[in-house]
Amino acid sequence: MTQDISVPLQGAAAAPRLKGARKALGLGSLLAVAIGLVVSQGVMVIMLQGAGIAGLGFIVPLGLAYLLALSYAFSFSELALMIPRAGSLSSYTEVAIGQFPAILATFSGYIVVAMFALSAELLLLDLIIEKVYPGALPSMTVAYGVLGLFTVLNLLNIDIFARLQSVLALVMVVVLLLLGFSAVAHENAAPIASLSLEGWNPMGLGVMTLTALAIWGFVGAEFVCPLVEESRRPERNIPRSMIIGLSVIFVTISLYCLGALLMVPQAELASNGLPHYLFATAVFGETGQLLLVTAAITATCSTLNTSLAAIPRMLSGMAENGQAFPCFKRLSARTGAPWVAVLFVAAITGLPILLMGVDSINLLLIAAALAWLLAYIIVHVDVIVLRMRYPQLARPFRTPFYPLPQVFGIAGMLYACWYASPSPELTTQIFTSAGVVLGIVSLIAVLWIKCVMRKPLFSPEPIDKVLNPNQA
Repeated sequence: MTQDISVPLQGAAAAPRLKGARKALGLGSLLAVAIGLVVSQGVMVIMLQGAGIAGLGFIVPLGLAYLLALSYAFSFSELALMIPRAGSLSSYTEVAIGQFPAILATFSGYIVVAMFALSAELLLLDLIIEKVYPGALPSMTVAYGVLGLFTVLNLLNIDIFARLQSVLALVMVVVLLLLGFSAVAHENAAPIASLSLEGWNPMGLGVMTLTALAIWGFVGAEFVCPLVEESRRPERNIPRSMIIGLSVIFVTISLYCLGALLMVPQAELASNGLPHYLFATAVFGETGQLLLVTAAITATCSTLNTSLAAIPRMLSGMAENGQAFPCFKRLSARTGAPWVAVLFVAAITGLPILLMGVDSINLLLIAAALAWLLAYIIVHVDVIVLRMRYPQLARPFRTPFYPLPQVFGIAGMLYACWYASPSPELTTQIFTSAGVVLGIVSLIAVLWIKCVMRKPLFSPEPIDKVLNPNQA
């Protein structure tokens, strides 16, 4: 889920048009941003656990997740190019279905996801370090140490990863492909013919359960949309970067999972909390452990840094628009960093680590997937509503076969949410965790809109508000 944040930090919060913005980003730069989401330990773990549950049959939910991801790419492309001066989900949604869905979608898709997913990333990093260097550090030292370090760096407005994000994303894709190709060619690899679908029905309800897991490998490509103003030929490159990026990710994850099935017993992939450790060790031995530690540190630090830089600025932008607490607008006089928002994001990231612990990694990742899917469902609704309300508005990109991708996306994501739990014992915990947090967000949003903004919950704003923010 790591993106190049050196440009979109301001646009991501639906801020006014960037002054002096140059059309500097071509397809290659945008593609690096779209593919950057694979730089995540959560993806490396959850994909292998899905492969462990379904074996070769995992290609079915993986393919469905890919199609669902393409559907959101179509919707985001249409919205970003139709409203090219607004860089966020909040802006699209407030002119489509009102303030409450706009605030809920933004918090669900970014702030709540950060709360769950970043916590899982830090827990995974702590586990990997403990696994490779047992007893070297007290439990949770690495998790809280990395969180503290990048909180301070962002308070100082120091971004040590901004110019490396694209390179890091490419390196992580290469690492996953290297693991996959090396496993397929390994002398100890099991014959592909020995893999079977026995014990799992690829056409049963288990498909949707695993699709909810698989979708985690495809979320985040929409971060190219805030770059619309800085892009060359955005009407061509914004959609293509997401579509090509998601396709590259699908091929990469498929090969990565196949390699793991050839090198590690399927049951171990399904049950082990660190299946990527088993895979790397099986392929490269002790060298694989060092490779994985390096990749884990890079991925987690890069992802955490991206979120602590981008999400506080989203909150700051929402506060400027009156959609969030005014304190989030406060900037450091010395560094210009939105320090209150940075501390808030750091606090909600550290809270699940403190309360839930290492046994909750899968729960946190699936709860994050539920929150992100809710945001994507709202995006699909935005496209349908704006097609009806503003049919005459110029759309440089129009969803192919509209409205089938939107209908498919809404139905598939709702179904995936319903069957998100991989086991009955986790069902209550997953829906309770996600439900409580989203419920609190919804309650605060309702009170804020009615008592502070004094606006209707579901009354759309005039589209001129985001098309011409200085005149609205």
